[in-house]
Amino acid sequence: MPVDTVLYNTKVYTHGRLIEAGLAVDEGRIFKIAKETNLPPASAKLDLKGNVTLPGLIDSHVHLRNQQLAYKEDFFTGTAAAAAGGITLTIDMPNNKPVTMDSKSLRERMKLAEKRVVVNVAFYSAFPKDLEEVSSIVEEGAVAFKLYMSQEIGGLDVDDDDMLLHAFKDVGKMGAPIAVHAEDREMLENMRRKMEKAGRKDVEAYVKAHPPQAEIKATKRIIQLTKKSSAHLHFCHVSSAVALNAILKAKNTGYPFTCEVTPHHLLMSSEHLKRYGTLALADPPLGNKDDVKALWIALKHGSIDTLASDHAPHTMEEKEVESVWDAEPGIPGLETMLPLLLAQVNDGHLTMADLVKLTSEKPAQIFDLRGRGSLNAGNCADIVVVDMNQEYKIDSSRFYSKAKYSPFDSWKVKGKPVKTFVNGQLVMDEGEIVAKPGTGQIVRWES
Repeated sequence: MPVDTVLYNTKVYTHGRLIEAGLAVDEGRIFKIAKETNLPPASAKLDLKGNVTLPGLIDSHVHLRNQQLAYKEDFFTGTAAAAAGGITLTIDMPNNKPVTMDSKSLRERMKLAEKRVVVNVAFYSAFPKDLEEVSSIVEEGAVAFKLYMSQEIGGLDVDDDDMLLHAFKDVGKMGAPIAVHAEDREMLENMRRKMEKAGRKDVEAYVKAHPPQAEIKATKRIIQLTKKSSAHLHFCHVSSAVALNAILKAKNTGYPFTCEVTPHHLLMSSEHLKRYGTLALADPPLGNKDDVKALWIALKHGSIDTLASDHAPHTMEEKEVESVWDAEPGIPGLETMLPLLLAQVNDGHLTMADLVKLTSEKPAQIFDLRGRGSLNAGNCADIVVVDMNQEYKIDSSRFYSKAKYSPFDSWKVKGKPVKTFVNGQLVMDEGEIVAKPGTGQIVRWES
């Protein structure tokens, strides 16, 4: 019997290197990777024109919105943006309306997404009010929990160490990771009050209200708490050198700590924030040049575990405001992450091996996404084909995301995702979404 599809005339990244080969795909999985002459007969054959074939990206930090926030983004537009950006699996954050924080809200969100997504989607949950519900949230399918230390989202009092430790111990028993936004809530609120009292409403005031000290204070506090549990802690969007150093020291003690960096924290600094204003506003804000340098050094030493977009879409009305305190922080990143990183590969700042490890292999390991993250026989056929030679400018007006803005607008890049396959099905072809809503699958935690 012929397999479903054979992809040929390509360089495939598998087992740590690029090889001249093709892929046979059958029933949503990779059947074989081999020279074209050794591939089985297929119902369909697709010439990839010498382009590079990589595992589809796993973006572990995405805000898909929908429900009462559908005016910012919905499951279709968000996952279409992911497909356009070569991302085959997104993990959806819980700070929604209503907040995803118990088995009921998680189940409703999954059901809503099921018929709308064009890439695979897994889900975070915030912590529930009743910690006895932690196990049922994991059984419902949440792949991780998210803790916001900068504000109260979910059922936990973020200032109560005893409650946090109890929660961490419960999650540790289940084996699911905990992703944390590490900024100290009290310090942020005090600094903001000072800035507002001084009549400051510019973007630089926002940076002063989010000092590195807030990130380092929260980071050190949560590290000490985690050491008293068996939980795996994953630090989101690390932005400052001081917080990074604390995380790296903690990792060296043998505890299960991992960390993530975003492309905007790697490629932009507070100087860009002054230039682009609220379009470049994110939480935590862009760091200074020394912070950016520290992130790059850690990345090249293999100390950063994952790269994620922190795709956080808003409307232009929510971004273009007179006072920075009225602006919604967040940058849409699903359609820019891979092009920006491919440009770094072409410029020699990042190796292809590191790109695949940071955006596919390591996220699959951390969030226990079995059969994903690498191109091997038997794995899910989640694939992105990239043209490493295509040069162009980023144009946010063409985004599939509802958030048609970007501080990366008009940046020149070299390297473009040209085809995305999800579960063996072509969903994006030369920038066009060619799959119907519901093509993607809901990916649940496997015990």
